[in-house]
Amino acid sequence: MGSGTSNSSVIDSNTNFTSRPPEFSIIPEPVSLLKTNGSFTLPDKVVVLATPEMKLVVDYLKEKLSVPTGKFVAEFAHTQATGTIRLVLNPRPDATLGNEGYQLSVTPTMIVIKANQAAGLFYGVQSLLQLFPKEIESKELVEGVTWKIPCVEVTDYPRVAWRGLMFDVARHFFTKQEVKQYIDAMVRYKFNLLHLHLTDDEGWRLEIKGLPKLTEVGAWNVKKVGDFGTFSTPGADEPRTYGGFYTQDDVRELIKYAKDRFVDILPEIDVPGHSLAAVVSYPELSCTPGAETYRVRSGERIMDWSKGAPPIALVDNTLCPANEKVYAFLDTIITQVAALFPFEYIHMGGDEAPINYWQKSDAIKALMAREGLKDMHQVQGYFEKRVQKIVESKGKKFMGWDEILNGDMPPSAAVMSWRSVNFGIEASRTKHEVVMSPQGTNYLDLMQGDVTSESKVYNSVRLGKAYEFDPIPAGADPKYIKGGQGNLWAEQVYNIRQAEYMTWPRGYAIAESVWSPKEKKNWTNFTGKVEQHFHRMDIAETKYSPAIYDPIVKASRTADKQVMVELTTEIDGLDIYYSFDNSTPDRFYPKYTEKVVIPKDANQMRVITYRGKQAIGRLLTITVDDLNKRAGKR
Repeated sequence: MGSGTSNSSVIDSNTNFTSRPPEFSIIPEPVSLLKTNGSFTLPDKVVVLATPEMKLVVDYLKEKLSVPTGKFVAEFAHTQATGTIRLVLNPRPDATLGNEGYQLSVTPTMIVIKANQAAGLFYGVQSLLQLFPKEIESKELVEGVTWKIPCVEVTDYPRVAWRGLMFDVARHFFTKQEVKQYIDAMVRYKFNLLHLHLTDDEGWRLEIKGLPKLTEVGAWNVKKVGDFGTFSTPGADEPRTYGGFYTQDDVRELIKYAKDRFVDILPEIDVPGHSLAAVVSYPELSCTPGAETYRVRSGERIMDWSKGAPPIALVDNTLCPANEKVYAFLDTIITQVAALFPFEYIHMGGDEAPINYWQKSDAIKALMAREGLKDMHQVQGYFEKRVQKIVESKGKKFMGWDEILNGDMPPSAAVMSWRSVNFGIEASRTKHEVVMSPQGTNYLDLMQGDVTSESKVYNSVRLGKAYEFDPIPAGADPKYIKGGQGNLWAEQVYNIRQAEYMTWPRGYAIAESVWSPKEKKNWTNFTGKVEQHFHRMDIAETKYSPAIYDPIVKASRTADKQVMVELTTEIDGLDIYYSFDNSTPDRFYPKYTEKVVIPKDANQMRVITYRGKQAIGRLLTITVDDLNKRAGKR
């Protein structure tokens, strides 16, 4: 549940901090920032000195500066002109900066950004924009702002090369324009990789020539809203009109849009599990009789997770490892994906494949006998190795979720570690390239506040937890850690506003974890910056979660079985007020100072946070029944 248009009322720009906000609110935190004397004010005519190979950076900078300020921005290639902003590609590369680092110098008369590559200039521009007043984020002219920034010297470069966000466009389809909107928000925080999860049980989102049913049939389901995974099975009369897909021309347009902002796109085709949309389109790819009666999933229950992983499949959503047609099918797809996406990796999924239908399949039993496979891990390993060969035959590198390690994959298979960092640590020690995206800190689909204020999901990752992410954990071989990313699974994300709400501010935390030196991370400083960036996102009309202001509610039992409630906050300087009498608390209500016992006949507790005299958190209403459940058995 988002905060909608209430974001700006939750946090007024004039909010008094109990401690002063940080003087510089650059996210991610730069390697070094030195404040120097004086300030720089943007003149009415801004001259950008640059050369033709910097065109992408110049075009971006011109738009960002001219629209909100109304200033005239001109560019010159010859160096005799008196410049306002000078972009410089180092004639001899500075080894410290690498491919994406930059130096930013702001003096009272001029701004200079130096880098070895255009990407570094682009990231220097992002830091420069964050020095300007928040109104620089406006999409229209803003009157009455003094466009002044402090003089600084910044040297900055990323900790890791792979700094990504995964956007699941399979569970709910997001338009080309919405994906661009997501990219626009990402690049402000120096992310350089968008992982598109293009196929799943709920939809196949990529046009494949020669396999028209993938998008004619596989891209559409029945629109349902509510708690995903609990929906009723759609009836035959319910229209399958919800969904969509990207044509190959759409994909080329997205790739160019991303590349113009120094972002690579990693495509994911998730097999052999999560493949119901493909199986429905082409039932002959299944091991299971009756697959021709299956339908693309609309959010009804198709897996039983009660016994843990792998789940018990209620319908067989897998491609059949024993079926030669599957490999010909995948060869067709991978050939086109490899030609379409310039990025060096193709992600082929590999997670959560159920085995209960395979165990009953005569074709699988024959495969096991023929190939000497001892168990279902080895069956999936057989499949993964064959898929890897197809990927590599197209000149690409193969990547999969960490379950692929169960199948004894060769070191050339790259691993995305999601179940925990331990799988990534182990993979790095066996010389697999690794991208860290552990669910405990990096899953952006999980709740970020109290369950009463969020779409209910099976677990939570609050902002503080996300900030603990370390892409190079102790025990890993850093040589094989490519970097890290946050993953936004979209089962409960029905629209782009909710996608933004789930991504930010946790995306800031991941950005700082993958860019900034570990020793520069500081929670108190970071949360001060987060609040400043909330104001910037208000101006940019990007949605975010204000859950950082909401109290953390824990319930336990006293020795005599009464329920005791403990309230804490993620950030300092907040006061918590509460009521049990069904009325709405404000700062004249009881202030929380220690654990409270629920009064005997109360049926709900209401809680709100204040900073000084201003309400800052959302009003939480929690039933006593809920608190009883949280406290555990009586």
